[in-house]
Amino acid sequence: MPDPPVRIGVIGGSGLYDMAGLTDREEVPVSTPFGEPSAPFVIGLLAGRRVAFLARHGVGHRILPSELNFRANIYALKTLGVEWIVSASAVGSLNEEYRPLDIVIPDQFLDRTRGRIGTFFGDGLVAHIPFAHPICSAFAEMAADACAASGARTHIGGTYVCMEGPQFSTLAESRLYRSWGMDVIGMTNLQEAKLAREAEMCYVTLALVTDYDCWHPDHDHVTVEMIVQNLMHNAETAQRVVKALVERLPADRTCGCATALASAIITRPEAVPAATRQKLAPIVGKYLS
Repeated sequence: MPDPPVRIGVIGGSGLYDMAGLTDREEVPVSTPFGEPSAPFVIGLLAGRRVAFLARHGVGHRILPSELNFRANIYALKTLGVEWIVSASAVGSLNEEYRPLDIVIPDQFLDRTRGRIGTFFGDGLVAHIPFAHPICSAFAEMAADACAASGARTHIGGTYVCMEGPQFSTLAESRLYRSWGMDVIGMTNLQEAKLAREAEMCYVTLALVTDYDCWHPDHDHVTVEMIVQNLMHNAETAQRVVKALVERLPADRTCGCATALASAIITRPEAVPAATRQKLAPIVGKYLS
């Protein structure tokens, strides 16, 4: 673990492959019991705070959403000392009020993925984490303030549909999600949010709208070219927002995320296999000692 620990992590999605404002940067590879993270972490100073940046899809954008090793990414951030995770992600809008280039800070998720692993537990250790409110509300409020300070048109709240991909939605799917009252659609953030909660880390999503998905009469088909144009603009906005958010983070956390596991572990400590205990020590060690 770096000395002092890095308390703020940024996961950059499509278009956000680096944090230009990071100074005194160093590249830090981290190995985990769950395999390798998407890329080495870039650790540096941003607004006077130590920050770890991870390119979610790897250097050069080589990893599909379905191929992401979510457990390795979140576990590595935990071992670095991270307490807050800011996730910046490209999304399509299912709500006409959420226009391309807007930022949405969703507070709910709907899972439409298939077979992804979204827990650290198993192998003889059972825990059931509360997840009714998957985003840290205190962190989301700070993110909203940072968005406003950065001049971004921002929407607070809403539901993020996490789809499998890599294909974009069919028209039938897009219309169905709208009929359900969904707001944005992406391919990556739900598993991150689940694992961050299990690891007692605060998590917030900056959902950067690139398009209206295919439901909109003026956007009846989504193309990579259309999205890439907006990705570049959104990446610049995200850089400003993340810096403003880092400036606002308090010295200590007062939310419930930091103790989310306190009443979630069901397995008796003496029944936990030694190998599992060792593997998950950074996450559950204080509860099994």
